[in-house]
Amino acid sequence: MRPGPTFADLTTLRVGGRVGVLVDAATEEDVVDAVRGADDLGASLLVLGGGSNVVVSDAGFPGAVVRDTRTDIAADRDADDTVRVTVAAGTPWDGLVERTVAEGWAGIEAMSGIPGSTGATPVQNVGAYGREVAEVISSVKVWDRADGRLRTLSREECDFSYRDSLLKRSMRGEAEDGRHWRPTPRFVVLEVVFRLEEAPLSAPIAYAELAKTLGVPVGKRVPLADAREAVLALRRTKGMLLDPRDHDTWSVGSFFTNPILSADDADRLPEEAPRYPVEGADGSVKTSAAWLITRAGFGRGFALAPGAPVSLSTKHTLALTNRGGATAADILALARHIRDGVREDFGVTLEPEPVLVGLSL
Repeated sequence: MRPGPTFADLTTLRVGGRVGVLVDAATEEDVVDAVRGADDLGASLLVLGGGSNVVVSDAGFPGAVVRDTRTDIAADRDADDTVRVTVAAGTPWDGLVERTVAEGWAGIEAMSGIPGSTGATPVQNVGAYGREVAEVISSVKVWDRADGRLRTLSREECDFSYRDSLLKRSMRGEAEDGRHWRPTPRFVVLEVVFRLEEAPLSAPIAYAELAKTLGVPVGKRVPLADAREAVLALRRTKGMLLDPRDHDTWSVGSFFTNPILSADDADRLPEEAPRYPVEGADGSVKTSAAWLITRAGFGRGFALAPGAPVSLSTKHTLALTNRGGATAADILALARHIRDGVREDFGVTLEPEPVLVGLSL
């Protein structure tokens, strides 16, 4: 345990004030002990993975920040051509994807290049190019802070939905001043178990843009390495592969989630607006946040003023990027401006995808 650095040092957006105390946990017992110790002291707690989906206020976080530094991956083959892959929460996600492709385990290759830790993926139900981790997660081992015990949650108990889960919904906010909140999860993810197919070919390609890049029809399976390389190439063109030299990658990825609308609200959108039925959601419709942002007048590279330290990515309208020297307040100012503009034009309120710590949009 040591005095902490700043969140600008620990996150992909490169903003945020100082950490109170940073705890790097090398074993499962270390993670649990650090969390339990903070709870026993009544200290504020933040469990930080790769720092790719969080925006922390410029005031920082005065409590304990726990990082799981484990990178263990274990595999057991079943008789039905599936493999059970057990992954420590601290394992870098893309390192896991790279390993599965090399081993011939199909199911998560479409999520190549996503930054962050494996333990964060079930919380957000991370997904890309037509796939979500919910499709391949078997169970999630957690420390339940409310009950003070280890638990294993089944896929069904995780109650996954679009960019959401029981794990995410269980976060309880600690009010700082009536406006700002520190998210405090009930469940701390320790381990994720995936069930993947032992096969040389990818899962069926589910996303038209990816299929076009590969030169195959939607639904086709391709060699795992081909699928991964195509996804990485697409993410690179959108500034979604981390590169310290490229300010378009100084972001949290997509800042806003795609809105889920009732059928009536979707009918009020312009005829040309994208609409995707949401399975099992009583007629709800998903639309495109990027489409709404662009049509509201916020194109690639949009900033509040020339030379501003924050702008939309020059490659992708969903990413708010730090152009160098930005603050968390700068990020939130642009996010609010875009949210308000979309709401004024289309009556749709965009919701942030990253966890906001000490901040409120």
